[in-house]
Amino acid sequence: MTDTTMTIPNAARSEGAPILEVTDLGVDFWVDGTWYPAAMHMTYDVKPGEVLAIVGESGSGKSSSSMALLGLLPSNSRTTGSVKLRGRELLTLSDRQLRSVRGNDVAVIFQEPMTALNPVYTVGFQIVETLRLHTQMSPADAKKRAIELLEMVEMPDPPTAFNKYPHQFSGGQRQRAMIAMSIACDPVLLIADEPTTALDVTVQAEILDLMRDLRHRLDSAIVLITHDMGVVADLADKIIVMKDGEIVEAGPIQKIFTEPEHPYTQQLLAAVPHLGVGQVELTDALVEAERKHAEPVLKLDRVAIEYPKHGRIPAFRAVDDVSFEINAGEIVGLVGESGSGKTTIGRAAVGLLPVADGTLSISGHDVGTAGARELQEIRRTIGIVFQDPGSSLNPRFPIGQSIGEPLLLAKQAKGSELDRRVETLLDQVELPRSFRNRYPHELSGGQRQRVGIARALALSPSLLIADEPTSALDVSVQARFLDLLQTIQQELQFACLFVSHDLAVVDMLAHRIAVMHKGHLVEFGTRDEILRAPKDPYTQRLIAAVPVPDPIAQKERREARTATIEQIRLEED
Repeated sequence: MTDTTMTIPNAARSEGAPILEVTDLGVDFWVDGTWYPAAMHMTYDVKPGEVLAIVGESGSGKSSSSMALLGLLPSNSRTTGSVKLRGRELLTLSDRQLRSVRGNDVAVIFQEPMTALNPVYTVGFQIVETLRLHTQMSPADAKKRAIELLEMVEMPDPPTAFNKYPHQFSGGQRQRAMIAMSIACDPVLLIADEPTTALDVTVQAEILDLMRDLRHRLDSAIVLITHDMGVVADLADKIIVMKDGEIVEAGPIQKIFTEPEHPYTQQLLAAVPHLGVGQVELTDALVEAERKHAEPVLKLDRVAIEYPKHGRIPAFRAVDDVSFEINAGEIVGLVGESGSGKTTIGRAAVGLLPVADGTLSISGHDVGTAGARELQEIRRTIGIVFQDPGSSLNPRFPIGQSIGEPLLLAKQAKGSELDRRVETLLDQVELPRSFRNRYPHELSGGQRQRVGIARALALSPSLLIADEPTSALDVSVQARFLDLLQTIQQELQFACLFVSHDLAVVDMLAHRIAVMHKGHLVEFGTRDEILRAPKDPYTQRLIAAVPVPDPIAQKERREARTATIEQIRLEED
């Protein structure tokens, strides 16, 4: 293992003593009578205005070691070493003392906003509660500040969003609400655990600008936990690379990207998808289907989808006049900003949302007019991977039961045959077979996502709807999953609607791409037509906002994007 002591050039160091000093940090979990290490011998510091990125595979100890800083680990854990915030030891503080630190001096952007936000309170109430808990603001002033925070994170219609509940937002909008709450008290240390996981690239760029402004305005330190090397290149000053609970390499960002020393770091960077290198080709089955004009597996013909009025929230049309189709053996990437209607289309395809207008059919069966029994049969031919793995898995079911449930309900397997099929599915998504007896809360975010993927493939579907399936996966596991998905698809020839905000992943995987904007389909064509020669101005802006995993190139792209936005604002004025 390489030396884990960071040596940052003087020019890159911020002035003043470190805000955060971590020395020989260790985290262990008590499971079945044994202590299992999650992080070992971690030593690092973060100075005012610095951004430290912690990267590594899912389960490497990134989140566990960071949650240990504030005593946010479960009761079966123990933490050793030293953690100092502006010289004050945190590990010896009482729960009451830690509560005064959390949210005020240190804030956390959690990986899964659906499980971090309280489902029974509006988002506005939760932000106001944070403000009033740590400040002397009046209710009126706190509400005004909460709406300002929602505006800062680019939340659509902040006054209306203030009164919405978490389940009424899209995944990206929930993440923005979580970020607004986290930065409410202007913390001196921000721990950002996958802060841009569910965000489309344009909003991601705005959030990164927001975090960059926060550290410059307040001289705050940021610990960034992420698997997105483009985000690291855009924001970080120095990097820690973790594997199996240990730091295998650490240093300034430019050195790690250009001269990685450890084999694992080299492997991690090699697995990063790059926009513009997609090489997927049409399969023989797709070519044959197009030649014969065979019945598409999924077909949308002028489809409109509405959400009904709910309390003070008026009814609104989330998708309008959308038409496209997917053939057997074809992957169609569905991209666009958060709230553009991507997930809405996926949910309507499985009958979870009604079709207000037009026709949505699967293998010739109209989903909009199907009865309960027919819809049940249609759903057996569809696999779906949800965006939020934490809330889509039953917390009371062990992993094996969650994966095997579709097989059991469809009466395709039981007993020892069911056990064998579950083990095979765990093998396919590269999880240990022993995980079948674990519960969702015992797995990392990426591991839970792989469980969701295994469950979706259980019934060998003819249509797979993948809603941000790689959002919680680190780049190396993501690369293996994409290879796995292509291999399984070539074998089973299912059609796939791949909803994603990661255009580099879509570039690697999709045959055709549909671009959504504010509920409308603005562009649809082959991968090369959309990503190499976009015609619609929105598509052009979307591609320009994609971060690249190269610090120098990303800085140039960011400056060019900022100049373009400023020019547009001047022209509008």
